[in-house]
Amino acid sequence: KIKIENFIISHAKGMYPSATVSLRIDGERYEYSASGDGQYDAFMNAIKKIYFDLNKPLPMLVDYVVSIPPGGKTDALVEAMITWKFNREFKTRGLDTDQTYAAIIATEKMLNLIENEFNNG
Repeated sequence: KIKIENFIISHAKGMYPSATVSLRIDGERYEYSASGDGQYDAFMNAIKKIYFDLNKPLPMLVDYVVSIPPGGKTDALVEAMITWKFNREFKTRGLDTDQTYAAIIATEKMLNLIENEFNNG
């Protein structure tokens, strides 16, 4: 139901990270840009703008854990486990070679969970 279609995230020394996110909800496309204290914060700030304009609630991020396997390989799969609170606590997980993208995968899962489970009873 909800798909993160595209995003661009930039981070440059001495500047705030920024993100532009294209999100599809029920076939409608929404695109916003935002900055933040880090790349994922900028990404989430863009999502928050979309949800605010749609008057849709978002859960609170309770915990964010990134697990990087030992061994020093730069292409290793990274796991992002995010705990959210929205009526109850729940976790979503993302897996990718990039830790920010792993968190974005976990976030897309969260968006669909709250849309399907919480908003539809």
